[in-house]
Amino acid sequence: MSRSTDYTNAAQQRVLRLINLLAGHELQGLAPTAISRSMGCSTSVVTRDMANLHTAGWAERTPDGDRWRLSPHVVQISLRHAAAIRAGEQNLQDVVQRFSRT
Repeated sequence: MSRSTDYTNAAQQRVLRLINLLAGHELQGLAPTAISRSMGCSTSVVTRDMANLHTAGWAERTPDGDRWRLSPHVVQISLRHAAAIRAGEQNLQDVVQRFSRT
């Protein structure tokens, strides 16, 4: 879908790409230098972006403090999403049963 006005923000888009990059590295995490190489930005930008994700509860440091990873908050969001889908399925099934009675 094309819009006449671009409402995107480069910093926000970078943070979203960063979340995607961290996905799958929840055990070992990624070092800031590896993140900056993958993202094509400086380590100071990575430090700022990771601080924002950490403040929002989306990222945490590994126990050794040298790497970053996604926090359990991300999984908690996916569990809430799955619960909402299950509730929706149940609601739909209730409607089907109600209208299927003869």
